[in-house]
Amino acid sequence: MAHRVFPREEYLLKGHVACPGCGAAVMLRHVLKALGPNTYLVIPACCTSVIAGPHPRSAFRVPVLHIAFAASAAAASGMIEALEKLGKPANVVVWAGDGGTVDIGLQALSGAAERGHNIIYICYDNEAYMNTGIQKSGSTPHGAWTTTTPSGNPGFKKDLPGIMVSHRVPYVATLSPAYPNDTFAKLRKAASMRGGLKYLHALTPCPPGWRYDPSLTIELSRLAVETGMWVLYEVENGVFRLTGPSRALLEKGKRKPVAEYLKLQGRFRHLSPEDVERIQRMVDENWERIAEMLKEGGEHSSEQG
Repeated sequence: MAHRVFPREEYLLKGHVACPGCGAAVMLRHVLKALGPNTYLVIPACCTSVIAGPHPRSAFRVPVLHIAFAASAAAASGMIEALEKLGKPANVVVWAGDGGTVDIGLQALSGAAERGHNIIYICYDNEAYMNTGIQKSGSTPHGAWTTTTPSGNPGFKKDLPGIMVSHRVPYVATLSPAYPNDTFAKLRKAASMRGGLKYLHALTPCPPGWRYDPSLTIELSRLAVETGMWVLYEVENGVFRLTGPSRALLEKGKRKPVAEYLKLQGRFRHLSPEDVERIQRMVDENWERIAEMLKEGGEHSSEQG
């Protein structure tokens, strides 16, 4: 059980101004519990840069550098280099939304990965630019309503974890706020790896942006995994592994229909039965690719020659 694993200490304090049911706030609480007080956060413009509260107050019990949208990975690179020169090892963590990661911050992230800076980069993915008006991002899923895709996004979600695997960083993993023990294990593993950039990508439901009741955040997070729309996995030194409940979902009959996940969200309310079936086929095809990777055993090497 999660309560047997997580420390009691809190590093995201009461009184922060996140929306009720904010998936990002739940996930950040888990992340900080896993990494502990020797953690420095670098946060670009995003919902979380507002959560802390107005300057000079802060809801975080760890140091935070608020930085420009495109510069978070570059700032973290400089921070870890300075700390290591001073002989002060620490967890330097970028905590950035999908807009600041898959779009505006991608160049700096790619550069930090290429240089091999010893930082942990976490994208909390609420699948749109939520704090500026729910505009489409490169991480918005196919068919989803946003204020800039009022008829549904005709494009497809960018596979940022896959892009980071192609950089050959030592560790890539996905997270969900519904499975804190999986999150804890992955964060502790990332923190123990001292060489190179570690990239983690967390699904973080957003009640106002996704148009659902705030009490359903954990249920939606769980359904995303149980339907196979969000896959929990890790790629450690090029080796792919399914983790948590995703390990049991390779067979199609063990996954719940994607309609159970979509119907709880207003952003998908306009979809026709044919649209839902198309998304179901996309999910099934993705799992067929995963099964192909794993057909020779429980792991798959993603090393390229």
